[in-house]
Amino acid sequence: MNPSERFVRFGKPLVFLLCLVPFGVLIARGASGALGPNPVEAITHFTGDWTLRLLLVTLAVTPLRLLTGQAWLVRFRRMLGIFAFFYAVLHFATYIGLDRYFDLGTIAEDVLKRPYITVGFAAFVLMVPLAITSTQGWIRRLGRRWKTLHRAVYAIGVLGVLHYLWLVKADLLEPAIYAIILAVLLALRVPWVDLATRARSVRRRDAETGVVPERR
Repeated sequence: MNPSERFVRFGKPLVFLLCLVPFGVLIARGASGALGPNPVEAITHFTGDWTLRLLLVTLAVTPLRLLTGQAWLVRFRRMLGIFAFFYAVLHFATYIGLDRYFDLGTIAEDVLKRPYITVGFAAFVLMVPLAITSTQGWIRRLGRRWKTLHRAVYAIGVLGVLHYLWLVKADLLEPAIYAIILAVLLALRVPWVDLATRARSVRRRDAETGVVPERR
């Protein structure tokens, strides 16, 4: 086992546990009554924040891999994306269950009349097929179409940032920081940044060393 494979083997459980830390913090706050005067709002914001943070970390994997030449980094991308979806499910479930009590009429009215909910709902809907098709089996079934489908993650990132920007009424600092990070991550993917040359170099090195990065 080469050093990269060894690092991935022992690093994956660590990343898994780290991604669960926010969930543990949320549970602990709820059990101790530390969610403040409006627990539903606190849970909604907390899970939304971690959805966006993990989504941005997921988007950062490929540019970081190409900039550093470390192919093993991509092996963590799938797990990060699944955890982003996990927190998105908690976020959405909190809204429809604890905030709107499964009142479909009110939920539909929110989606149609409140722009920040419209874009947030659209982002969640787009995340669902990406989560479903994140397995190796779906990658084989879809072939080249898999990459086309999973490019929707860029739109999800934009919609997620817009959701946060339009939600906040006063302090725009944090959503602005997320917007800047997303803009940089997307800019690193456009042709004039010339990451394609780095990508070819990484692929050549992968072939020479026998490293087969995880797809996703």
